[in-house]
Amino acid sequence: MSESTRTLTVPPGARGETGTVARSGRSVIWVFLAPTVIGLGLFNLVPIVGSFVLAFFRWDIISDPVFVGLDNFVDLATNPTVRVSFLNTIGFVIVAVILQLTVALVLAILVQSKMPTWLRTFFRSSLFFPLILSAASVSLIMAYLFNQEFGLVNQTLNLIGIADVGWLTTGFGAKVVVLLVYVWQNFGFTFLLFIGGLAAIPSEVYEASSLDGAAGWTQFRMITLPLVSPTLLVASVMAIINALQIFDQPWVLTRGGPGDETRTAVMVIYESAFRELDFGGASAIGIVLTLLIMLVTAIQFRLSRRFVFYG
Repeated sequence: MSESTRTLTVPPGARGETGTVARSGRSVIWVFLAPTVIGLGLFNLVPIVGSFVLAFFRWDIISDPVFVGLDNFVDLATNPTVRVSFLNTIGFVIVAVILQLTVALVLAILVQSKMPTWLRTFFRSSLFFPLILSAASVSLIMAYLFNQEFGLVNQTLNLIGIADVGWLTTGFGAKVVVLLVYVWQNFGFTFLLFIGGLAAIPSEVYEASSLDGAAGWTQFRMITLPLVSPTLLVASVMAIINALQIFDQPWVLTRGGPGDETRTAVMVIYESAFRELDFGGASAIGIVLTLLIMLVTAIQFRLSRRFVFYG
């Protein structure tokens, strides 16, 4: 028999050793995965299932749960505070996400322009820095800065002849402050996403378009925006999901006031559960908010088929 047609056989002992090594490797994998899987199950999956079940009960954590069916959801439709909080949240999301994406994209384009490497690194680090700070601590500092009586912002305005502004005591002023604080602290991550998206665009594309006479706004509209659209999709999805869950900034700055002007859906969940001890109602609001997030995300991915260019 020639060498080309000779069949090589593996000794039975070697096959057994190979199978043992494979099983041992899988065991090691599961040992390393176990803490993460158990943690996700205990702290994510179990609360999600528990919240869904609890939405059909009336429970004040003191007495036994009472099954009420869909009553908690019916109560939401007639609760003016819940309705106002969702309207506030949706309005905030629209303005905050547009502002966040615009500021992040403009700054990313500026930073990616021709400048020394050390300066580009400085801007990347400094613009990302607010994101690593605690939202509660940042909001607390901002509450002092925008205080009507002794805040630094009003003191600065007084120097140029402008009277004190009720930043946190008027509906419009409170909304503006919450919006600015939120966008300032959260646009850094979106900024880095756009930096990565812009860096992936070949420079040859811009050079070729320049030879054809394209520049400035034309290059942005015809080259930059289409090629960065996948990054824009990811950034917008994440920005909307985060904005729909806003809590820290309005809670620390205004406690939802004045009145219900800055009260958000997550704030109502917190107040229903831990102030009114209505855990069933709070779970129902959480489910509605979750469904809203899923619906908006599905719409975004549906629209992405028409507006996102994957090259």
